[in-house]
Amino acid sequence: MKVLLVKTSSMGDLIHTLPAVTDARRFCPDIEFDWVAEESFTEIPRWHPAVQRVLPVAMRRWRKILHRKAARLEISAAIQLIRERQYDLVIDAQGLIKSAVITGFCRGLRCGLDSNSCWEPIAALAYQRKVSVARDLHAISRMRTLFAGILDYNYDPQQLDYGLQKETFSGGGHAGPYVVFLHGTSRREKLWELPEWVRLAGMAGQAGMTVYLPWGNQEERQVAENIARQTANAIVLPKLKLAEVAALLAQATAVVGVDTGLAHLTAALNVPAVTLYIDTSPVSTGACGDSQTSLTQQPESAQVLLAAGLKVFFHRHLTADVVWSYLQEKLK
Repeated sequence: MKVLLVKTSSMGDLIHTLPAVTDARRFCPDIEFDWVAEESFTEIPRWHPAVQRVLPVAMRRWRKILHRKAARLEISAAIQLIRERQYDLVIDAQGLIKSAVITGFCRGLRCGLDSNSCWEPIAALAYQRKVSVARDLHAISRMRTLFAGILDYNYDPQQLDYGLQKETFSGGGHAGPYVVFLHGTSRREKLWELPEWVRLAGMAGQAGMTVYLPWGNQEERQVAENIARQTANAIVLPKLKLAEVAALLAQATAVVGVDTGLAHLTAALNVPAVTLYIDTSPVSTGACGDSQTSLTQQPESAQVLLAAGLKVFFHRHLTADVVWSYLQEKLK
């Protein structure tokens, strides 16, 4: 069976879809996926063994340069590539207008969420087969339920498999026990205070751990340099590509991060991690996995085992001492 999957962004959303792909492969061993994804995230689908081809789009970039002929030519080429093959099924796993537009160009039975389940209900007009999925489920459970409804199978909600193998990610060259701090994220409100990062790095140092500090932009680089300047065991890394970050995470002893896409990649790689939800709730999109712990300052989010592998604990103040107590459990 040939299936085209439309899930363009963001990093966390793509990673949340991987367990559904694993479920589908388990139910239908001969199923093969092609995947439409944003150009900056095309590596992620390629990591799953059930994905054969990744078709890049650049919706984010095209929106800004639609007036240019070069952009229109790129869009035309992308549509031509998407329409190149006939598929048994086309699954829009995003449920947004932008993904529905892409799905409309695809050749195959178009499937997706019904209008009560889509975040943008008008998107459901693009689908020929529709599935009802509760909005209050965790994002991973929503994807797994969608795929199961389309392909008509049952899955075990307590079994979570992203389909990624740590052995795929090698060559990082970071020796010895180390912790990765994922200190950067898309919104300032989700950041953890710099002094707490410094204190936590010091605690890790006393336990004989090196702390590695990746970064994605100049502002994050400055934060990393500030942490390293105040802590002897912290090392600022050069700018890394996504595959290099994945290798760094895959070989880590543990990871501490804020609400960011790389926290979900950590979960997919089954690396012990503590993720901090400073100003957001992990209930719908928290990092899931047997080795994951989510800490939140939002009291309404203080529930445990909301989905397979989602463990959430509430603390009014997420201090370095609190985080270290959970990190110590991971290090054991």
